[in-house]
Amino acid sequence: MAKKSLIQREKKRQKLEQKYHLIRRSSKNEISRVASLSDKWEIHGKLQSPPRNSAPTRLHRRCFLTGRPRANYRDFGLSGHILREMVHACLLPGATRSSW
Repeated sequence: MAKKSLIQREKKRQKLEQKYHLIRRSSKNEISRVASLSDKWEIHGKLQSPPRNSAPTRLHRRCFLTGRPRANYRDFGLSGHILREMVHACLLPGATRSSW
């Protein structure tokens, strides 16, 4: 189980990313439309004005059950060892078991 503070920090980043998503997208579209370099620098300054934690690259996928930040499978939203336990317990239909 991950620390609760780290999970809350990740949730806060997700909220910030949703809040500033439209601002970032419109600024990036403006940069591609503008021809002059000085205008691009001005728009780039606006793009840097939102909080740093609102950038989508700062988000990290976590396990739905444990909050583990590593070895996550996008299809299930679970970490590797939880996924394996669920497959062995026959909780995920269609997944094949393997043991070595």
